[in-house]
Amino acid sequence: MDALHFFTVYYAGQPIWMWLAFFAFIGFLLWIDLGVVNNKDGVISASKSAKMWASFATLAIAFGAYVYFIYVPDAIYYNSSDNLNQQAVIQYFTGYLLETALAFDNIFVIGMIFTFFAVPREYQHRVLFWGIIGAIVFRAIFIGLGSAVVNQFTWVLYIFAAFLIFTGWKMLFGGEHEVKLEDNPVLKFVKKRMRVTETIDNHNFFVKAPHPDGSGKLVVWATPLFLALIMVEVVDIVFAVDSVPAIFAVTRDPFIVYTSNIFAILGLRSMYFMLAEAVERFKYLKYGLSLVLVLIGCKIIWNFGLSKELKLVPYMEPHWSLLATLTLLGGAIGFSLWKTRSKSPAPRD
Repeated sequence: MDALHFFTVYYAGQPIWMWLAFFAFIGFLLWIDLGVVNNKDGVISASKSAKMWASFATLAIAFGAYVYFIYVPDAIYYNSSDNLNQQAVIQYFTGYLLETALAFDNIFVIGMIFTFFAVPREYQHRVLFWGIIGAIVFRAIFIGLGSAVVNQFTWVLYIFAAFLIFTGWKMLFGGEHEVKLEDNPVLKFVKKRMRVTETIDNHNFFVKAPHPDGSGKLVVWATPLFLALIMVEVVDIVFAVDSVPAIFAVTRDPFIVYTSNIFAILGLRSMYFMLAEAVERFKYLKYGLSLVLVLIGCKIIWNFGLSKELKLVPYMEPHWSLLATLTLLGGAIGFSLWKTRSKSPAPRD
């Protein structure tokens, strides 16, 4: 197998022009976002955020229609050659819902980051915008490498299954995890090797200021806004450790994996401004999400071990995963809203 075949089949999964078209489309959406809709600093209201999220969700649904009617799936990624588009679209929406649910944890941690660095609300959108661009790049790397490994060595899925079951179990019974930003090794590394200002200067990530040696020479300093951006990127990488194995447990098609991830990530920024004030109302979502992760891990063992290899049980079709995901996440959200119905969001400064 030559390098080009390995890249185009196992890494990319689809012709390069299709990937370039998708990246161009995402680039256009980001330009509309920052260049037209949110081209000025300012506080984004919950209502505007809801409209933005609804727009991205509508595009995600429209892309699902493309997957069903136009997309040409490669049969090597699916259980059978029957109804490939039906399998692909079900897996796409399962991945989208799963990644969107996992984004709730991101919202909580991102809020802690903004509080820790005292990022004014009018600059938070700028940090999240560049954070989304970083996430698009890093997810492409992780998913591409993951696709190459999973499709070349299918047994790796069993490692993913064990990891997802362990993660879901830990999320279910491990209690609340405390995030200590001041002890983060990445943050310590950056502070040790860069000059960092004490305060945020407008929406700038970098500014020019006199050298600390008192010579009066102007040099480049990073601002706390840049440190906040780095931590947002670190958080996305950390959460990708959970989400990427989870989505590969749903589908091995790299194009479906990546597109479902990116559409969910695009809505994350709007979701943050829409839900940041009420994130405590979704406190029971983690239980539904943990059960989904355990279910997906068990599904790998069921389909690839008990069904394909041992032929002891029938194959679990993708629509059952989608139905279970909808039921568990929808039930957890509904229960959370019902249990916290008497709580009102805390006012923000």
